[in-house]
Amino acid sequence: MRRPPFLTWGLLLVLVLAPPLAKAARAQNLLVPMDEAQENHLRAYGLTYWAIDQGVSAEWLLNYRDGSFLLPNQRRIVEQAALMGVTVQPLSGTELAQLRATIAAENMEAVPLEKAPKIAIYTPPNSSPWDDAVTMALEYAQIPYEKVWDADVLEGKLTDYDWLHLHHEDFTGQYSKFYLNYTRSDWLREEVARNQQVANEFGYADVPALKRAVALGIRDYVEQGGFLFAMCTATETLDLALAAQDVDIAAAFADGTPPDPDATARMDWTQALAFENATVVLDPSLSAFSDIDAHQVNTPWRKPLGSFTLFEFSAKIDPVPTMLTQSQERVLPDFYGLTTSFNAADLKDGVIALASEANLDAVKYLHGNFGKGSFTFLGGHDPEDPQHLIGDPDTDLELKRHSPGYRLILNNVLYPAAKKKALKT
Repeated sequence: MRRPPFLTWGLLLVLVLAPPLAKAARAQNLLVPMDEAQENHLRAYGLTYWAIDQGVSAEWLLNYRDGSFLLPNQRRIVEQAALMGVTVQPLSGTELAQLRATIAAENMEAVPLEKAPKIAIYTPPNSSPWDDAVTMALEYAQIPYEKVWDADVLEGKLTDYDWLHLHHEDFTGQYSKFYLNYTRSDWLREEVARNQQVANEFGYADVPALKRAVALGIRDYVEQGGFLFAMCTATETLDLALAAQDVDIAAAFADGTPPDPDATARMDWTQALAFENATVVLDPSLSAFSDIDAHQVNTPWRKPLGSFTLFEFSAKIDPVPTMLTQSQERVLPDFYGLTTSFNAADLKDGVIALASEANLDAVKYLHGNFGKGSFTFLGGHDPEDPQHLIGDPDTDLELKRHSPGYRLILNNVLYPAAKKKALKT
């Protein structure tokens, strides 16, 4: 009797699929590749965060296939990866042994990831997600976060979080000098009223005094062991506010009084995190804060965009800067922010430059330690929006899911999850 054709095709399908299915069943681990084999680089961070948050073991394979992750081969992880569109590859025992041997022999390291950090975004209560590249990255990667603002900082609530992000807040209290071009804008009037209300509620004479107090609260958070990541204006103005605790560099805007001509000389840079000996811009008609920003984006001497290059570090000796610079690309296109880059001459000793600017004596990306904690600053506003004008449409990360610039942001999100032993090297 002749066998029906569908049985023949069914048998053929079983024979074709049997080897990979058997391999997957035997595999004890899943590799989350972060090279060109990865279908969604940004959500790969979200998958890894999700796995850690579920209490499973994970490893960050520094410099191995552009910073891949190693997860256990569990059905729930495979299913979650499929839902998120993340590429995972089962590893047999032999393949895992080969991977370990490669890591041992090369400039690579396997760092255990232990605890999913609790994340806070410092942002006004009514802010939009597209105002902040980090918020967009977290939402797209499906990593949970909570919002905090001035009252939370002043009331000591930052201790509830492992990781804090600041973006385009002006901690000098000058509202990023937006009054030069947007005085009649409803959003700026609302921002001024909201900040003045908080200053009044907490008994501060003006908004600059409020923001200096908030800056101190953030510095205390870092000193006590917090992880701080800042971008754009927040990088420069946080340190200006900390160094100017006895200098009112915002006086010209606050009440129309002439700026203190000795303000720069009286700045106390020992109080700042990353910068020192910078020259403060005291002219309220000039849209710049200091010479910390090497690009001076809103001035007549604005520098054009180029590219920046990530430095390479020893994964075994310097795992932290290696973690922060994992990417499938080493040279990235530059992008503006109110603070775009950092003059190398203004960096404190001990601050690590993670990326340098092409054709400028400037740093795009830096990292340092303060007390028990650490800070990382990345210049610019949005890695996939080079100019970023107010009112521009938000970046669609589904179209930018391989973005090396957004990977730098998400490196910082996972960095606090690394085993504490690794963080102390």
